[in-house]
Amino acid sequence: MTHPTPAAPSSAAAPAPSAWSLINLEVETRFDIAPDGRIDREAAPDGSPGPLMFLAGCCEGVAMRLGRQVDQDLAAALSDLAADEPPLGDPDSAPRHLDRYLALLGPGCVASRGLAYHLPHGTSAPGRAETVLSGSPEAARLEERFARDGMPPALAARNFHQVADLWPPYCLIMQDGEIASMAFASRLGGRGAELGLETLTPFRGRGLAALAVAGWSSHPALAERSLFYSTAHGNHASQRVAAKLGLRFLGPTWAFASA
Repeated sequence: MTHPTPAAPSSAAAPAPSAWSLINLEVETRFDIAPDGRIDREAAPDGSPGPLMFLAGCCEGVAMRLGRQVDQDLAAALSDLAADEPPLGDPDSAPRHLDRYLALLGPGCVASRGLAYHLPHGTSAPGRAETVLSGSPEAARLEERFARDGMPPALAARNFHQVADLWPPYCLIMQDGEIASMAFASRLGGRGAELGLETLTPFRGRGLAALAVAGWSSHPALAERSLFYSTAHGNHASQRVAAKLGLRFLGPTWAFASA
């Protein structure tokens, strides 16, 4: 269920997609949403159980979706509150009814705050590095090596235990023949893709994460999808990457789930 704030009419053509259309597409990309509007699960390739409730704000309004497990009476009460939410366009803004949502969803419910950005195709980043895109001959050779010899210990320690965990389309930044940073499709929908980002500890602070994001944004397999970059509110390193790339901030997100 979505609750837009009416915008003033304008005769000028919008130079870019509206924040409202993008934040709704980001929600659609992040989750598998049933025809009745309920969240069934996190979108592929993750596929894990979805939250009880998800709010995504922008300067034009607030989009809200409810999980399949929320009963009809509770859903009606939550929807009424969400309809009263003002736009959430600031990174530090919080829902007006945050405490009420938590109370209604029960004592075991916790809220996780995130930030959503739009990632344009062909984003550029300062610096240069060796780049490997999934689907390329170089990527095929790496995948063959990993399947034969096992994943490098540094990747396995970050939960990349097998080739399938690389989640294509991906972009790898290489340093001396080893993966230093990687951007991959953490969520892949029919119209959008959300980026996941990992830089291995020895290579942090070198600008490689920004290069991985930029490379991913130019992946041919993503050309027909809108791209999104999201991060936790407390992940300041990730926010610095977004700032370095000049990404357009869409708004804060709030995921409500059982602890």
